[in-house]
Amino acid sequence: MKKKLPGLLPYAAALAAAFYLLPCLTTDTGAAMVMMLCVIPMTAFFTAVIYGVRRGFDLLLPAAAMLLFAPTVLLFYNETAWPYVIIYGGIVLAGNGAGRIFHERR
Repeated sequence: MKKKLPGLLPYAAALAAAFYLLPCLTTDTGAAMVMMLCVIPMTAFFTAVIYGVRRGFDLLLPAAAMLLFAPTVLLFYNETAWPYVIIYGGIVLAGNGAGRIFHERR
């Protein structure tokens, strides 16, 4: 696990930037909904795909995504956003699995 952690950190930082910086760009509820339903999930998915292509499949990335997103519910959203913790974890898991397919072909 100690060998996996340094390779995970740049991708976790990219997820953290998406989760913490992108909501700061919203000005109204409509923009926040677009950000939460489109932009952040796409960013998380493509980050996970790139991780999967380069490093293979790892359950630490979805776990990191869930741990990183959970505090944003308290900071930026309301209690109705708690299911997104699991949803974003699933999106990252799917992206990591998709990237793994291309990792095996290298």
